[in-house]
Amino acid sequence: MVGKIPKCLANLQKLEGMKFSSNKLSGVIAKSIVLFSSSLLGLKLNDNMFSGELPQEWGNLKDLMEQSLGGFSAMVYRSLEGSLGSLDAGYENVNQILKGVDREYTTSWQIMFNMDLSGNTLVGGIPVELTALSMLMGLNLSNNHLSGRIPYNIGNMMKLESLDFSKNELTGVIPLCMVALNFLSRLNLSHNNLFGQIPIGNQLQTLDDPSIYVGNKDLCGAPLPKNCSGHEDPTMDKMKNEAADGPMKVWFYMVIMCGFATGFWGVIGVLLFKKQWRQKLFMIAEETIDKMYVAVVVRVAKMKRGREAL
Repeated sequence: MVGKIPKCLANLQKLEGMKFSSNKLSGVIAKSIVLFSSSLLGLKLNDNMFSGELPQEWGNLKDLMEQSLGGFSAMVYRSLEGSLGSLDAGYENVNQILKGVDREYTTSWQIMFNMDLSGNTLVGGIPVELTALSMLMGLNLSNNHLSGRIPYNIGNMMKLESLDFSKNELTGVIPLCMVALNFLSRLNLSHNNLFGQIPIGNQLQTLDDPSIYVGNKDLCGAPLPKNCSGHEDPTMDKMKNEAADGPMKVWFYMVIMCGFATGFWGVIGVLLFKKQWRQKLFMIAEETIDKMYVAVVVRVAKMKRGREAL
């Protein structure tokens, strides 16, 4: 199929599922597509050539169980907020692809949530609001141009089983809270700009394939062969350099203080034991003070005469 999605679909008030994946559909997603049916439960538009923004009305699809959006050429995130916030299952058979496996579930309580925005040209950071979708079990944002840090509270997505942020431009350390993802069985953070030590503990211990972290030259720790003792992240390197410079700075200031004390007491000592020098110094000081006093008095007198003349 080519062209745009027909707007006449807005007349299908009882439509529960719509699948247009793997076609050559283009253009922006019309608002009517997400407004035509409050009963819409399944929506698959992946692997097309859509562009523009996701409609803000997307949040009206409160009953949406499945969402597959891979292959979009441009999107923004703000309209995703709340789109998977609740579930009111209305049908019995659901096909869901998660962790590369196409699964079918026959009871509504077994439905798995998956968000796939891979293979786009998305830019900017991963919105912190995305971590509020605590029902997500699969999140794929791979192969985009995302930058910034991994959200610090990604550990709130307790039900995640699959997480893929590979082939982006993410930086910073891997959040320690990721050890709280006890159901995580598939992880891919490869080919980014992450640094620091890979968190240790809980489910992350079982993910021992080095390829899930490859392409991050400043990452260290198991399962990578790099030892963190020799490959610290830039922040730690800076802190260590400052710590190493600490004793040197202390000695520097001590030398300055000793030099000042030596010079000061050297001059005072000479004046104490050399009466002639002491008298000469006092005479010079008195003469200097007298000259300054005379200069000030003359200046004040001139200013007074100038005011009187006015």
